[in-house]
Amino acid sequence: MVRFAVADCPDVLCLQELPVWAGLHLASWSGLQACADVAHPPRLGPLPITAELGREITSLNHGLFRSAVSGQAIAILLDPEAKILSRDVLVLNSRDFREAQARWLSLPLVARLAWAKERRVIQTVRARMRDGSTVLVANLHATSYPADQRLADAELLRAAVFVDGLAQPGDIVVLAGDFNVPATRSATQDELTSEQWGFSEPVAEGIDQILVRGASVDGLTRWPGERRRVDGRLLSDHTPVEATVA
Repeated sequence: MVRFAVADCPDVLCLQELPVWAGLHLASWSGLQACADVAHPPRLGPLPITAELGREITSLNHGLFRSAVSGQAIAILLDPEAKILSRDVLVLNSRDFREAQARWLSLPLVARLAWAKERRVIQTVRARMRDGSTVLVANLHATSYPADQRLADAELLRAAVFVDGLAQPGDIVVLAGDFNVPATRSATQDELTSEQWGFSEPVAEGIDQILVRGASVDGLTRWPGERRRVDGRLLSDHTPVEATVA
């Protein structure tokens, strides 16, 4: 799937919901620079386990175990000619943040427990690209809780504030990933595309997005199913989003 995604030589590729063990292989699979960070560590019930053991257990039945024991990671892949200037990571649903937002949103106990179930992070990479431009790429995977998507929206706003604090004058800022809330139900996305924040418009459908500030977006498309079907297999249950930035 990674090899397929980089076949047309993108400058940047953001990935979410990776098994933790895959992080060590991304560079060799893609031929790009790989910056991977663990969101949710591998576990067997309450016990921490190695990434390789998580891989072996999951291999017994991928459909059954999915990411239950393998953990989850996210990654930013970059043009091999890009010079990485800095990297940062922030836990989006840290305990203090959850508690403050739970009071603000008047969340019931079930929602509070669901929010604490799985660690979610945003990773950033600031890099100088081969054309001389400086890009701050932020990749996130927000909490999935369909019963109340305000949880994901709160994390998205926190992510945007974090990224805004890291951005330098003249940077092209890319905020991308699985937002787990569609634009039509996201107060944060509506705010981010305002004149004050200055991000580009999101795609109309889906929860996977690419928002850009500091450059124009010439094309923003969602891949049709046939584009990611190989040998009769659909390579992801999420629709990839692709942006052309100039």
